[in-house]
Amino acid sequence: MEPPERYRAIVDDFEAFRAACERPLPSAIRVNTLKAGVADVRRALDEAGVSYEPVDWHDELFVLPEDSPGANWPYFHGWIHGQEEVSAVPASVLAPEPGERVWDACAAPGSKATQLAALMDDRGEVVATDNNLGRISALRTNTERLGATNVAVTHEDARNHSLKPFGGAEYDRALVDVPCSCEGTIRKNPDAFDEWSLSHVRGISGVQKDILERAVQATVEGGTVVYSTCTFAPEENEAVLDHVLEREDCELVEFDLPLDHRAGVTEWEGAAFDPSVRLAKRIYPQFNDTGGFFCAKLEVGQ
Repeated sequence: MEPPERYRAIVDDFEAFRAACERPLPSAIRVNTLKAGVADVRRALDEAGVSYEPVDWHDELFVLPEDSPGANWPYFHGWIHGQEEVSAVPASVLAPEPGERVWDACAAPGSKATQLAALMDDRGEVVATDNNLGRISALRTNTERLGATNVAVTHEDARNHSLKPFGGAEYDRALVDVPCSCEGTIRKNPDAFDEWSLSHVRGISGVQKDILERAVQATVEGGTVVYSTCTFAPEENEAVLDHVLEREDCELVEFDLPLDHRAGVTEWEGAAFDPSVRLAKRIYPQFNDTGGFFCAKLEVGQ
């Protein structure tokens, strides 16, 4: 059974969900507060003749109904960055403080890493890791254009990310926005389902489990880890959380999300997950006219 049909049992108003998956997704931008304020960007977009609409839940996001995010001077000067609405969720939930040390485990092409840098006022350190050299090139370009000088880029597999000597943790917070089957991007990438397979979903979930485990191990006691995907598959979402909860000293915690969403599912195709996975949030395209997304917040044990 191919998506989206396989999710009929867990999605309210399934027909609205399927219809939303078929609608094109409008472009969106994030204000880069390292270089400009929201009022500055509004004036710049007006001057450039770019139409925009505010986003209710986030003051620094705008939807561009008719334009491309990168076809204007505010983009080239690093005042704005093209970023999907739901893509801004994980860094907002992680909420790093200036001066902290943060790991972005799957960072390229840099939307979330540079958002973290902005939230930290470019103070402290964001270690931005990726294992794809081509994507790292885009990551470096974006950090430079946006003026995020506290971002240190590393080329490595996040599953093998080195810890402090003797196995100690070193990050105050970690963002784990893992590679996934990308079902939730169907509105932006209409061919996202063409190469979909259940074997890929099951295979990538193993990678996701290992990366999230490493992030928990790398984060200090009392620290925060945010796990996110742009897919609907419980194998890549709740099942990954369940796996790590069994093996690492961490727990899922509640968090506010000012977007319509549903709780994580505790059962899927005969499998039962830790009841606390309900604290995760599922964002479906029909709720907020966005892409699909999944986000969970964990606290590392003390």
